[in-house]
Amino acid sequence: MKVRVITAIVALIIFVPLLIIGKLPLLILTLMMGVVAIGEILRMKHSFFVSTEAFISFIGVIAIILPNSFWHGIPFIKSAHVVFYILAFLMLLNTVIVRNHFNFDDAGALMLAMLYIGTGFHYFYQARGVGLATVMFGMLIVWLTDSGAYIVGRAIGKHKLAPKISPNKTWEGSIGGSFVAVVVIPALFSLFGWLPDYNLFELFGIAILLSIAGQFGDLIESGFKRHYGVKDSGNILPGHGGILDRFDSMLIVMPLMALLEMLG
Repeated sequence: MKVRVITAIVALIIFVPLLIIGKLPLLILTLMMGVVAIGEILRMKHSFFVSTEAFISFIGVIAIILPNSFWHGIPFIKSAHVVFYILAFLMLLNTVIVRNHFNFDDAGALMLAMLYIGTGFHYFYQARGVGLATVMFGMLIVWLTDSGAYIVGRAIGKHKLAPKISPNKTWEGSIGGSFVAVVVIPALFSLFGWLPDYNLFELFGIAILLSIAGQFGDLIESGFKRHYGVKDSGNILPGHGGILDRFDSMLIVMPLMALLEMLG
């Protein structure tokens, strides 16, 4: 527990100031987290970091995370979609070149991981570009849902939510975590006018969707770990696991905020 608390404090000391500053410092941090996260997928798959598929994966996740404005003015490449298509072709070509060590299923898993991680972090950075209140709304929903679910689940949790994927999660914890987040965060943001374009009822509705989606994100990442037979996605954050362990919910919540047109 001591290691977990120390890691959380150090991480917040680094993360929060960069989140407040935004712009290039936050972009660099976001790119680093994306690279580490795709590295965790490669590690779970027992793929070499020094390999063609790893190189393609690292380049791909960086390309997807970069803001759309980065691609303006670059000849023949007008968006990350073009880069992703080229990398998808190279990944498939790699299955032909090294067919005994890398197959179509491997290529599909890594391409999906690039989209999942890259898109999540892309919209995280875009949310901060809209405003600090916008990105904090999503992140606070995730954090409070997670904390509330843990506390309520330990106190009264009896009915397993997804025993084959995440045995410790309960329906009581899930509902309790969402209830806490959906009541507290919209009320605070409405009271202080931090998102003036939305009224209390709109924030309430959005919070319900984000809280539920965040828990699905948690279960998706738990499914990855269960499939690959690992306890944590990585060990870069002692006591907390890897980047995917800490940002799994956010990777689903931020793109959903974009779909809800909260990011412009």
